[in-house]
Amino acid sequence: MSTAASVLHSHTIRLSYADTDPAGILYYGSWFPKMEGLQSEFLFMQGFRQDTLAERFGWWTVSRATRCDYLAAARLFDEIRIDLRLGEIGTSSFRFDFEMRRLSDDVLVATASNTAVTVDLSQRPVRIPDDFRRHLNGWLAAHREGAPA
Repeated sequence: MSTAASVLHSHTIRLSYADTDPAGILYYGSWFPKMEGLQSEFLFMQGFRQDTLAERFGWWTVSRATRCDYLAAARLFDEIRIDLRLGEIGTSSFRFDFEMRRLSDDVLVATASNTAVTVDLSQRPVRIPDDFRRHLNGWLAAHREGAPA
């Protein structure tokens, strides 16, 4: 997980009954749609709508690897802030890192990452296109810890 970059985007949620198991504890798989939603929203806000990437640019992204480390229990109705950071940028892939923090006591309840790969219309990996790489590098540079906002 990257801690060198500061937060690119964040969202606050309140855990609902649908997120939890019968004991009222967050079901482990519930983080993944929330992470994807934050990532999609960030890319959308930057002009990279996932539903139009192939049509507009001839490439899109697919998730290659996703992981989540569960550090503390999150419970029904907990208010959680999910922060998005940019991790590594590779040749054909890039990684978003996530932190999920309970607001009532500032406890970090989970950390996670999603590695996305740029693919062509045949779904074969391709080098990250230059224009998109410039955006990735720009986001990383603009959001390093201590960088002026």
